[in-house]
Amino acid sequence: MCQGNQNSDLVLDSNGFSPGEPWQSCLIFFMEMNYITCPLNKNTFKNRPIREYVESNCTGKVLNLFAGETILSVDEVRNDIDITKIAEYRKDAFDFVREWAGYPFDTIILDPPYSYRKSMEFYNGFKNSKFKLIKDHIPRILNEKGRVITFGYQSINMGKSRGFKLIKLCVFSHGGAIHDTLCSIEERN
Repeated sequence: MCQGNQNSDLVLDSNGFSPGEPWQSCLIFFMEMNYITCPLNKNTFKNRPIREYVESNCTGKVLNLFAGETILSVDEVRNDIDITKIAEYRKDAFDFVREWAGYPFDTIILDPPYSYRKSMEFYNGFKNSKFKLIKDHIPRILNEKGRVITFGYQSINMGKSRGFKLIKLCVFSHGGAIHDTLCSIEERN
């Protein structure tokens, strides 16, 4: 097991690995991690602890790409393909990020349906966009030091290959047999 802390004298190479034999090496990085209990809601941001967590981690001009029903208390541009939701834009998420020719955003929030079933159930039959392709286009519309806040079942979303570093991870535990929701916050390197 790899151990380390911010005050240690641990020496890391340029890739963040500790020296030693390959089986002794490990990636060391430090991030903030939170664990919050709250009930599950199909409208993610109607849940007060989740909404407050997201609002406190947004900076500058924010794109809420899968906006849903709840208006956040941030400088928000809202996109949602569902015409019953409050949004300035009604585009498929992939089309939005591919076609956006406006100013770059400081924060982009990604809260897509986490599965095909949820996409069909919660988005009135609209299929979930091509999430990998959406993520490939995000760096083009994000400020140089911007951040992406992503909800889902995995902790790394934008990833190192796109030039991002995970800085915060929050586990929202809904209790019982219900899957936890993960919120990752990644910043451009």
